[in-house]
Amino acid sequence: MRFFARRIGFYVVALWAALTINFLIPHLMPGNPVQLLISRFHGQLAEAAVRGLEKTFGLHTNQSLVAQYWGYLEQLAHGNLGLSITYFPASVSSELRASLPWTIGMVGTATVVSFLLGTLAGIFAGWRRGSRTVDAIVPVSTFLSSVPYFWMGLLALTVFGVSLRWFPLAGGSSQGIPGGFDPAFIGTVLYHAILPAATIVVSSAGGWLLVMRNMTVTTMSEDYITVAVAKGLTQRRIMFAYAARNAILPSLSSFALSLGFIVSGAIVTEIVFSYPGVGYILFNAVGNDDYPLMQGIFLVITLAVLAANLLADVLYAALDPRIRQGVTS
Repeated sequence: MRFFARRIGFYVVALWAALTINFLIPHLMPGNPVQLLISRFHGQLAEAAVRGLEKTFGLHTNQSLVAQYWGYLEQLAHGNLGLSITYFPASVSSELRASLPWTIGMVGTATVVSFLLGTLAGIFAGWRRGSRTVDAIVPVSTFLSSVPYFWMGLLALTVFGVSLRWFPLAGGSSQGIPGGFDPAFIGTVLYHAILPAATIVVSSAGGWLLVMRNMTVTTMSEDYITVAVAKGLTQRRIMFAYAARNAILPSLSSFALSLGFIVSGAIVTEIVFSYPGVGYILFNAVGNDDYPLMQGIFLVITLAVLAANLLADVLYAALDPRIRQGVTS
């Protein structure tokens, strides 16, 4: 219990620090998003109208930074994330509700699939090291893991979208099809997600494979593997119950971070494919100095990363009881 109490206390402090940084960064950036909005859509307005817009967007420039900070925390306590400047008059909450399902569905599925494929392949590559076929996977995986997402996405669009015309070039669904759980809508969503999801899987699975292979090779030199072999246990049991269980511990921490960052979206991939996810609207928010939307997205990312790390701590302690013993002893 002391282990989990300490971890929860750490995450509470980390959450407060993240909220404070989330507040300070946009407010210390140069430029006034309201003036940008006025220049783009309304021209010149009276000073009173400008102050009214700043109050509407939560930009109380006439207040001290401390007063704005407490006002920001009070808004968060009431679940009010403000209005988006980029998508005015839509609220930040509505934009997040509209984009999160796209990102979680596509990026989340691709992240889980790449982790499972890379980890399983890494276990076998480490266990069967020395084989020419298996060893040939290592340079291929190294090359794929070093390829940038945007280059892989542009290449996929050129080949499968422009030349072969197998997949659409942009968007998350076909126009004219109503949303919901209609089979036609689900089909078009899956169809539009195949190419960007495959890009993420191909680019990231190699990294998981390399990490798991190296850890498996290191684990196989441990004494408990030798003892398991001497006991006459089956190769499959030794590989999964002994070698893989201990080798996967570092990958779990990285995978937890990857799960937390799912909500931020694969920004470059979403931009290349014009996919309507969180990464795409974050790109638009930065370009328009949309402080409320940036803060809302960063807040969701922070909560997701902290929750994912807490889950990793729980899984780590469950798989390796020595962690709990080292804290409580």
